[in-house]
Amino acid sequence: MTETTYDVLIIGSGHAGGMAAKILTEKGIHCLMLNAGPVADVARDAQRKPAYELPYRGFKPPGRLEHVFQASEFNANVWVDEEEVPYTFDPSTPYNWVRVRLFGGRSLFWSRQSFRLSDYEFKGKSHDGFGEDWPISLSDLAPYYSRVEEIFQVEGAQDGPPQMPNGNFVPVNEVWSESMRRFITASQPYNMAVCKQRRALGRDGLASSVNLLLPDAERTGKLTSIANAVVRQITVDKNTGQPDGCLFVDRLSRREMHVKARVVVLAAGTLESTRLLLNSNLGNSSGMIGHYLMDQIYGPGVTCSVPEARNGNATEQLMGGGAIVPRFRNITTKYDKFLRGYALNVTSRMGAIEPRNFAAYGAELQQKLHEYNGSAFHVTVMGEVLGRYENHVRIDKEKVDAWNIPVLNIQTRYTDNEFNMAKDAVEVGCAVADAAGFEGLSKNDVPNPPGYSIHEVGTCRMGDDPKKSVLNKWCQSHDHKNLFVVDGASFVSAGWQNPTMTILALSMRASEYLAGEMSKQNV
Repeated sequence: MTETTYDVLIIGSGHAGGMAAKILTEKGIHCLMLNAGPVADVARDAQRKPAYELPYRGFKPPGRLEHVFQASEFNANVWVDEEEVPYTFDPSTPYNWVRVRLFGGRSLFWSRQSFRLSDYEFKGKSHDGFGEDWPISLSDLAPYYSRVEEIFQVEGAQDGPPQMPNGNFVPVNEVWSESMRRFITASQPYNMAVCKQRRALGRDGLASSVNLLLPDAERTGKLTSIANAVVRQITVDKNTGQPDGCLFVDRLSRREMHVKARVVVLAAGTLESTRLLLNSNLGNSSGMIGHYLMDQIYGPGVTCSVPEARNGNATEQLMGGGAIVPRFRNITTKYDKFLRGYALNVTSRMGAIEPRNFAAYGAELQQKLHEYNGSAFHVTVMGEVLGRYENHVRIDKEKVDAWNIPVLNIQTRYTDNEFNMAKDAVEVGCAVADAAGFEGLSKNDVPNPPGYSIHEVGTCRMGDDPKKSVLNKWCQSHDHKNLFVVDGASFVSAGWQNPTMTILALSMRASEYLAGEMSKQNV
């Protein structure tokens, strides 16, 4: 590569990397962005084929995407191939690690649910005694949340209780359908707040870094981007001991190259950033890198039918709409079955009900599907996973990826806290649905394996004590002042909320701090 030394090297192009690039370049800082995969060009690369022309008739290619539940043969090249970039775990405790290496990363595919964390998350230890508090509070991050919500055009209502802070929203004016009103009425004995959903509208059908963040960075003329750059290791200046760039492998040619920079910003995603730090032997004086891996429990839920909507009687007045029920356990009173809490996603819809919800087949099943069509009512769970030291990742010294880079071994499991939470959520969902007059068709109180939510956070947590944390409150390494980690790895607790808004706000805050420190010649 050229002998140019860039001001900042950004590794990763998703929400975290895109925000860092936008903020830094708009302040006049020259940045180099590396991304491990190509730029997606649907018009150029996509083909339309019927299932019968595909080798696996549309099903997942065996072995390549075993833990990507969204994958099929139609979209297999979107996801990271597990044969090309494997990871390991104990077969008795599987982990679902879903990765995207296209430019923009997983920002191209997220669900767009957009929530702020509250001080019940930021100050969780102060509230219930478990774990550690974040070194920041909601008041520190609130101004950044507001700016992020403006960029992403988050739609919502100002109807949140303290555990789901309100924000800078595009107003939502939808009227509750009758089925939703019945659920709200039936929920009152549980002191549950049933709120309008909060969702990023984005622009032109997309709410990703490639359309909302990176174009702003590119317009400054200060951003250089390289696709298909698989980073092997962060390099260190022999004289100062500080990071000075990285070694990367061209994904296509397999040529190895080196780039130099004054500052390194990791934004490759929680586990890839951690993997890179571990493979580089950097920033781990505390011994905390890799520990406290968290996500959210997904999978438990209830499927119901609204009887009045069956047999073609569904109307827009009766059916339709959705809500979020923010955490209501362990807020004003202590609940004895588990710590922290869960949220419920509630959906009323007029579409078909999946056949798996009926104990029938053949003509009887067809009759059921016809009769129940348009009457679906779903309650699903998002529950907080507690941060535990023993839930961790480390380098597997026996296995490498296609570029000879050592892979991660992931060791994590759910505990009774998560299982009891899931059971309680389903019990509450069933009770409220029954009180609303809905027929329960199926229920599941067993969470999917860890990682299924695709909300992995932690492993490089922030904190004020360098002995107990990896980063300070600015997402800056305690060990190296010119090393920042701006993705979900910095989280101290997971909360029940989709982490995207918090990742974006943290990246914005860290990047503005970095720009200030660079202007003062402190970095």
